[in-house]
Amino acid sequence: MTGQAGMAGYPPTVLIKPIEVNPERAKYEKLWQREEYRRVAPGEHWAMTFLAQARVEPDADVVDFGCGTGRGGLVLALLGKMRVTLLDFVPGCLDEEVAQACETQPTRIRFVQADLTKTLPVSAAYGYCCDVMEHIPTADVPAVLRNIIASAQHCFFAISTVDDVMGELIGETLHLTVKPMAWWVDQITKIGAVVHWSEEKPGACAIYCTAWRDASEVVKIGHINTDVAIVDEQIATNIRAGWAHVQPHDRQDREVVVLAGGPSMNSQLDKIRELRAGGAALVTCNGAYGWALEHGLEVSAQIVLDARAFNSRFTKPVMPLTKYLIASQVHPSTLEGLPRERTLLWHTGLVESTERLVREATGHFFPIPGGSTIVLRSIALLRMLGYWRLHFFGFDSCVMPDGAHHAYAQPENDNEVLIPVTCGGRTFECTPWMLSQASEFRDVVKFLGDEVELAVYGDGLIANMIATGASLSTKEQ
Repeated sequence: MTGQAGMAGYPPTVLIKPIEVNPERAKYEKLWQREEYRRVAPGEHWAMTFLAQARVEPDADVVDFGCGTGRGGLVLALLGKMRVTLLDFVPGCLDEEVAQACETQPTRIRFVQADLTKTLPVSAAYGYCCDVMEHIPTADVPAVLRNIIASAQHCFFAISTVDDVMGELIGETLHLTVKPMAWWVDQITKIGAVVHWSEEKPGACAIYCTAWRDASEVVKIGHINTDVAIVDEQIATNIRAGWAHVQPHDRQDREVVVLAGGPSMNSQLDKIRELRAGGAALVTCNGAYGWALEHGLEVSAQIVLDARAFNSRFTKPVMPLTKYLIASQVHPSTLEGLPRERTLLWHTGLVESTERLVREATGHFFPIPGGSTIVLRSIALLRMLGYWRLHFFGFDSCVMPDGAHHAYAQPENDNEVLIPVTCGGRTFECTPWMLSQASEFRDVVKFLGDEVELAVYGDGLIANMIATGASLSTKEQ
């Protein structure tokens, strides 16, 4: 799937006749002839919320799924400066001024007739779907969500959670799937999408998510270095202990410095302090926590993923202003002594029983995708918490010429096998997990797309990959 490139050169208006007419279409052919029904356009109401969450660039492509009057899409074209495809199964739904815009400004806005229950003939980087899903028969909801997600990598949904009041105009029921937000989040995550943000309001909810064709596989990339039965038991113990859980938050512009632990951190201390003094939050991963404290840096949040008991040292000492973002799979000793008001569990989705346990405890499940290492997972975790402007230090994914694999002593990684890797004309020495991390990094970036902005400092393999756009291979290859 491509983003904006997939929309280039489209004609001003495309009418695609479905082979089988959706029986629901007759309702709306009647309703769009009623001025009372046209009066309110939810797409107009939610447009600015979508733009705030998506942070779209000018000329980004968006499909307005179930566009109705088209006024919502028109706002996206005018205020968001987006290239808009309006999609609906009733050709007479558009307001007159919107239909005229499709004719006079075909490079900015167009209409496509298509049925959401069928495979869709459009694709874009973004999707916008307001006041639509509640009109879908419940049995068709999974198929419609899959069709939408297959057509738009990042999608905003606004859904009514109450019965309709306009069906009486024609003696019909319009809202066929009236469910709470938790149910809709469940449906969206089941098809492999990752929820970045959600909001529940009286009578409605909004959800912003990201997916790709292989989204469910991205979520489950990685491996567990502890026996699955042990991890399963630790997850159950930690969830039942009553800790709070990570949930999606509003996007915010505060920058974040992430310390990944690689040896190049030692040469970047001045830059780290400069960004911290400028107001950036400081997030550490595993042993980078102790390194930061030793260098007099105040840690905003510490992230821990590994399930092995010896990683409990990564949450000691407990600092008075630090938040602790701890994977539910960790050994319970990692959570010992942590302040409940500043500690949140997050979930990898690598163990199938996790979802059931989390749903029993909280009513929802927001897995964190991203690969086999803590640094890769931190990208999606921080995005879910609203942070998207990320500065990475020590994200090297290689061993330095002096043999250093971390900025500090970490004997567990001593004497690992080294593999020579060529990237952009340079050769790097990598352990197997470092090579896997570098490869998975490309998948994570592809998955999240424009949802994050990353700056990687230092002269390691990851920074070199970004600078050269090169592929990587072993010398043997």
